[in-house]
Amino acid sequence: MHTRTLGQGLEVSALGLGCMGMSQSYGPNPGDRQDMIGVLRAAVDRGITFFDTAEVYGPYVNEELVGEALAPVRDQVVIATKFGWGIEGGTPVGLDSRPEQIKKVADASLRRLRTDTIDLFYQHRVDPDVPVEDVAGAVAELVQAGKVRHFGLSEAAAATIRRAHAVHPVTAVQSEYSLWTRDPESEVLPTLAELGIGFVPFSPLGKGFLTGTVDTTTAFTESDIRASIPRFDQDNLAANQALVDHVTTLARARNATSGQVALAWLLAQHPWIAPIPGTRRIERLEENAGSTQVALSADDMADLDATAARIGVHGDRYSDQHMRLVGK
Repeated sequence: MHTRTLGQGLEVSALGLGCMGMSQSYGPNPGDRQDMIGVLRAAVDRGITFFDTAEVYGPYVNEELVGEALAPVRDQVVIATKFGWGIEGGTPVGLDSRPEQIKKVADASLRRLRTDTIDLFYQHRVDPDVPVEDVAGAVAELVQAGKVRHFGLSEAAAATIRRAHAVHPVTAVQSEYSLWTRDPESEVLPTLAELGIGFVPFSPLGKGFLTGTVDTTTAFTESDIRASIPRFDQDNLAANQALVDHVTTLARARNATSGQVALAWLLAQHPWIAPIPGTRRIERLEENAGSTQVALSADDMADLDATAARIGVHGDRYSDQHMRLVGK
């Protein structure tokens, strides 16, 4: 797999691995921890060097999983984790990006990840009660101390990115981006291009929808985040199906899968984009990795863009409560 360079010279595999789903959010959690360690190590064997986790995933257990799995190959990989939540008794209780909290989280994450340095430390969500300049300053101190290599933001607005970058260089911004979530295109992506900051799309497969394996017959368990997302209710899924059908048709013509076409579309947007699809299965890992070999023509790209614009997207990508935390 080829590599890409995010901001500040951080080199990562073109496709990373989002690890959240190994511990939460997508139905019953895997029963065998060793199976997930096997998937993480299989990713490294297939050239994936970029791994995304967060203290709040679990909480805590996802970082512990990633730390154990990657410890034998630590010098070969880039590990990104996140701060920004207050957690009490194992439950997130709201945003908290106070500088003292950031430093406390960094030390705890280092222990769980079994490493001396966090490669990329994101603010998970912008905290309206803490100026982002203070956040950037706290991370700058961690960089100076050698505990963090690079600073990132997640789901931040363009103006916030500029303010943070003026205090300490931002290496990457992580936000949801895919064929059916185009929000970053109007302001965030142009800002990143101007400032030389990389972009890391999460949910690049639309939380599974763009793989063609989710439709109106799919039943989500209560522990599956998609059960609470408007975009996945019955009526909206039916309305959104036309986009997946079109992607599937194009995929067949290119001897690829729908998911591979969706990832190839993202990879073709900019050379400083590195998507992080998540999976719990080695076969899906291999399928996703194959997207780096799918070449979409200019006509293919124009066709996908025109189709997505014509069909539109039905339903918000998060619940009302969660939508209030993004784009700040």
